Amino acid sequence: MRECTGEVIITDTTLRDGEQAAGVVFSLGEKMAIARMLDSIGVQELECGIPAMGEEERASIRALVDMGLSARLITWNRAAKADIEASLDCGVNAVDLSLSVSDIMIERKLRKNREWVRNQLKEALGFAKQHNLYVSIGGEDASRADIYFLIELLEITKAFGGDRFRFCDTLGILDPFSMHEKIRALRRAVPDMDLEVHTHNDLGMATANAIAGARGGARFVSTTVNGLGERAGNAALEEVVMALRHACGTDCGIETRRLGELSRLVADASRRVVSEWKPVVGERVFSHESGVHADGVLKDPSNYEGFDPAEVGLSRFFVAGKHSGGSGLAERYRQLGISIGKGEASVLLKKVRGLAQQLKRPLDDRELIDLYGCFSCRLHAA
Repeated sequence: MRECTGEVIITDTTLRDGEQAAGVVFSLGEKMAIARMLDSIGVQELECGIPAMGEEERASIRALVDMGLSARLITWNRAAKADIEASLDCGVNAVDLSLSVSDIMIERKLRKNREWVRNQLKEALGFAKQHNLYVSIGGEDASRADIYFLIELLEITKAFGGDRFRFCDTLGILDPFSMHEKIRALRRAVPDMDLEVHTHNDLGMATANAIAGARGGARFVSTTVNGLGERAGNAALEEVVMALRHACGTDCGIETRRLGELSRLVADASRRVVSEWKPVVGERVFSHESGVHADGVLKDPSNYEGFDPAEVGLSRFFVAGKHSGGSGLAERYRQLGISIGKGEASVLLKKVRGLAQQLKRPLDDRELIDLYGCFSCRLHAA
């Protein structure tokens, strides 16, 4: 079994599947800015659009091609000659050809059968390879497909010169154990065919499933910035990259210090607010309030932080609230430019806890400064 210890390639689809999130529209300038930053941090492949949508979409893809990025640009297409021709017109040299592969979708959506899928795959793949394109075959709804039919499609993909097969958990219904088993089975059946995992977050497991797919042998992992995507979204680039690094010991070659900046760029362009508590890039995910935790972090951050916040362009923050302790409160005041001793911290802590309970929230900077001012005035008056 190929474990998640070697090269894993991030193929980001923010500009395609991310923009397919309901209500999201990127301007050309925003697409270019997102592509430029993804490229600059080391993402190796960008799925950049759907040429068959029309001339405006093709024009934006051509503009991305003209940027001369280091990342490979790949377009999404149905497994049809007309779609491939539209991609060729954009000047890309890589295409994803999507085919529904579960019996549910083959019969109920396409109104076809497995033989039609086989023939369509051969025809579309053959046409794309005639034009010297890098080809990824996208297996839509692969998570609900018969595994033996998938193996057959992988073998056809290999025989007709396809470069990789994209295993799509289109409905986000898999658990990580099932994902690992399925990818492992496909790797064993067709060991020299590169696999990609494309996961959705309908059950909150997109990142876990992406990691499980990589551990099962997938060389490519599909992501979007902030997990942007249809319905509940996709596997989040920032989560996948950091999980691979810290949970799997696999470095994807991404400049992670800019992940926070990238997250904000896509949040602004998509008009989708990123929660302060979002894993990896949330502005407050390195906040500490609990007295025990704050004290532990001050003694050694590795006590309660799995990685340095600077690794993703963030900083540590100490919250003054109901659960604060003396050490954390003193550090919070220090961050405000106020030095307090143990005695002062003990007195102020009682006031901070009491006020936080009344307000049902932590104290902000102004309230902390005012509280200290009142305490200092009384101290001097005494």
